[in-house]
Amino acid sequence: MIEFIADNLAPIMFASLVIFLLLGYPVAFSLAANGLLFFIIGVELAPLSDSINLSWPLLNALPERFWGVMSNDTLLAIPFFTFMGIVLERSGMAEDLLDTIGQLFGPIRGGLAYAVIFVGALLAATTGVVAASVIAMGLISLPIMLRYGYDRRVASGVIAASGTLAQIIPPSLVLIVLADQLGRSVGDMYAGALIPGLVLTGLYMGYIMLMSFLKRDSMPALPLEARTLGSGVASLVVAVAVAVAIAYAAHVYLAPTQGENADILGATVGVIFVYIVAIADKAFNIGILSRLAQQVIIVLIPPLALIFLVLGTIFLGIATPTEGGAMGAVGALILAAAKGRLNMDVVRAALASTTRLSAFVLFILIGARVFSLTFYGVNGHLWVEHLLVGLPGGEVGFLIAVNVLVFLLAFFLDFFELAFIIVPLLAPAAEKLGIDLIWFGVLLGINMQTSFMHPPFGFALFYLRSVAPRVPYLDKVTGKRMQPVSTGQIYWGAVPFVGIQIIMVALTLMFPQMVMHYKGAGADVDPSTIKIEVPGFGTGGGLGLPDNGGGLGLPGGLQLPGGSPLDGGQQPAQPNVAPQQQQPPAPDLSAPPSFN
Repeated sequence: MIEFIADNLAPIMFASLVIFLLLGYPVAFSLAANGLLFFIIGVELAPLSDSINLSWPLLNALPERFWGVMSNDTLLAIPFFTFMGIVLERSGMAEDLLDTIGQLFGPIRGGLAYAVIFVGALLAATTGVVAASVIAMGLISLPIMLRYGYDRRVASGVIAASGTLAQIIPPSLVLIVLADQLGRSVGDMYAGALIPGLVLTGLYMGYIMLMSFLKRDSMPALPLEARTLGSGVASLVVAVAVAVAIAYAAHVYLAPTQGENADILGATVGVIFVYIVAIADKAFNIGILSRLAQQVIIVLIPPLALIFLVLGTIFLGIATPTEGGAMGAVGALILAAAKGRLNMDVVRAALASTTRLSAFVLFILIGARVFSLTFYGVNGHLWVEHLLVGLPGGEVGFLIAVNVLVFLLAFFLDFFELAFIIVPLLAPAAEKLGIDLIWFGVLLGINMQTSFMHPPFGFALFYLRSVAPRVPYLDKVTGKRMQPVSTGQIYWGAVPFVGIQIIMVALTLMFPQMVMHYKGAGADVDPSTIKIEVPGFGTGGGLGLPDNGGGLGLPGGLQLPGGSPLDGGQQPAQPNVAPQQQQPPAPDLSAPPSFN
């Protein structure tokens, strides 16, 4: 029995970790306690099994592993992006966006739902924090959607799903953690995830469009009295056309001197011009633009500028993700100050939330380091690798099995726990099968997004439940008595969007180029033009061996000039070099070296 335990310590250790987590113990302490407990067991059982490589001196490696976590520059991006998101959420940006975009899409059926998805994508690209997005849209949009007759399940589902876009659209915290665990660049992970995130946003909008035809009464258009900004879409279209024309002209003017940067600089000139015009038109009441066009331009351009400041500098190679996060945090403070909503209470709340999340991540990482030290010591990584690589179907079978596993585990674990516990075990098997780890990470990120939407443990559903009305209430505008939103309606509203997320996983599997574009177009190389030249190692046998004309001190070397090793071919002519005083004798290689 003892021998059986010693030979199967890795699966027993993994199963005990799962039991600890299901019992509700904190993840960080479950990992660390499991690692230390099984380290002691492994040291005692090491003489009974060749698969256990643990000894007491190995504990001396823990301080170095902890220091590696704390000195990881990549993880610095997490507090920066968290701080940026919370400051923006407190600055009222989400409220302004939802109100303005809701007015823009209001005249069409399902317009408020489109606005929620659009704003959810914008908040995802600026905050990267799911909780902030879901709570802000739940507080602002849900009462409006209920007021004008939206189905409660549709309203709840679209708000929760749009908030989870922060999981996959850069600058997502999930992508930072996945890049760190997979040992890949955060910038590459961001570039790979951008198109799948936009496609998923389009799928959400497609579902709303379909439902607006199938269930016309479930998402009515805004009534005329609710459209406070009036019409004026034509004015907005003209303003966009003028901005595009100015951007193109600036591009043509700057191209000879700025080269590849001319298109970005030209677009910047066009956007700044139309923004200044909108500000001046509103301030001096000139009447160039409609009220709707004014408000859309003034509200939409600052977050788009912040997105460019963060993601644009990362994708252009100007800044690292950590530097981009730092600039985003400063930009968020500037936007909040410009709105007059920056005060010490906002900064204090943002710093407190950022510190809590950063400490949470740090403690999980430290616990994971203790666990992995023991798990690798009992060859657990080899057990997982053999288990996954040996699945029927090869690479396809592995990907299907992994996605099913992650989907099921997401019912009980959140994305941080999945990223720190499961991903490090899957990465070696994926790499051995030749799977690109950036593509694999984005695929897992899309799959782990369902952890926020799974009934009954989805965190996005909990966030929405915390702000959705639980009891009947009187609407502030209409004075009508409104019915509450039940937990069942929130759960059922999330189910279609979980299905859409699964469809997105399948699309990423079928069309990997959505992610693989991050590599760019490689230069075409003709193999016939490749010429390999091996430098000489000097005369006299550069490695301390006799020089017989073979470059490495051996006859014929690597078939370099010096004659065939079989026929003792003609030695090449020696170049004009100064004659040596005396050729050193060849060492005797038949006896071990003497150091006397």
